Amino acid sequence: MFFLNILKCILEVFEIHSKKQLNQDNKLSIRYLAGKLSNRVLFFDSSDKINSLYYSLRINKQSEHKINRNMKKHLLFLTILSLFIACKNKETDSSKDEGEYAHLLSTAQTLFQPISSVKMEEPDPDKVLLGKHLYFDTRLSGEGNISCNSCHNLETYGVDNLQFSPGDAEGTVGGRNSPTTFHAALHKMQFWDGRAADVEEQAGGPILNPLEHNIKDEQQLVNRLKEVELYHELFSNAYGSDDPITFDNLTNAIGAFERTLMPESRFDKYLEGDESALSNSEKKGLMVFIDSGCITCHSGVALGGQMLQKFGLYHDYWKHTESKEIDYGLFDISEDESEKYFFKVPGLRNVTHTAPYFHDGSVQDLKDAVRIMAKLQRDVELSDEEIDDVTVFLESLTADISDEIKKSPFES
Repeated sequence: MFFLNILKCILEVFEIHSKKQLNQDNKLSIRYLAGKLSNRVLFFDSSDKINSLYYSLRINKQSEHKINRNMKKHLLFLTILSLFIACKNKETDSSKDEGEYAHLLSTAQTLFQPISSVKMEEPDPDKVLLGKHLYFDTRLSGEGNISCNSCHNLETYGVDNLQFSPGDAEGTVGGRNSPTTFHAALHKMQFWDGRAADVEEQAGGPILNPLEHNIKDEQQLVNRLKEVELYHELFSNAYGSDDPITFDNLTNAIGAFERTLMPESRFDKYLEGDESALSNSEKKGLMVFIDSGCITCHSGVALGGQMLQKFGLYHDYWKHTESKEIDYGLFDISEDESEKYFFKVPGLRNVTHTAPYFHDGSVQDLKDAVRIMAKLQRDVELSDEEIDDVTVFLESLTADISDEIKKSPFES
């Protein structure tokens, strides 16, 4: 409180020893400056010059004329000093930021990888074109009410932002939240329980699910598509002329299209070495993300999608998500008690745009989801500031596809 004491001394000298009391405006000016300086004092090292000022004021208490004469000079000096301190603080804070984040990039590069690091086969344009038609075609559902794009809307980052997606048959809904198709091909497994190995295998699942596309069997759909002249041309171009319209080719083509949904984010640019791609606020959030242990599951190129994990390592998940029903996850397939509540770890790309969250879409707000995950998976209580920091970082994972890709091929 060194500077505050100096200013209090000035006020004391003028008020006690002056024949004419300071007017109210002068007192307020000194007190305002004292308040400003007191907020800066921790960042300033005292100097001999300031000490000399302090002691000269104390020694000259009896010389009111000299003090009155020098009042403006001292106030001017202290005002200039406050501006100097503020500038030094700014420089110190900037240097502190640079030093604090100096090794963050190298740390991040060991934990995550940019999309450019993934070796991908050049997509067959004919298969991609066919797959896009199939993705948007409502004839891939029993009553013709939904398409892949209904639940995985390319206009909204590959999701429909609903807790559960409506099915083809009236009154039906899916049993779990629809994940995004963006970057899904980067995942080691598909579906919340990991039962499909890749996007090609995954594509056939909803089509034959009575709660989703409601196609009775593979042959029903093959027969339907064979009646469409357009598909004779598209399938032949992609798979040859020898009976190309098959269910396997259909799912393969949809997978080929989904493998093109790989937009790159600012975080990718950062991982490639462009440190300016992230703001300091986002870098701070990245540090909290790493230090809080989120990277145990959310790492790699997709920031997840590589493993199955128990949802609720330390606590029952439904008590925190307020889920209406308890989902046993992988146990429903394996019937292994040790695999109860195991789900695929979701990737976090575009997570700020793909609410609601978790396998049952039980949490709408991302900050709530971050808080719950820290408690359930790490048994950590994140502060509000830490949660804010993490969500700021997660926004750097946002990446969208072009309007041309979003556009349905059936639109004129």
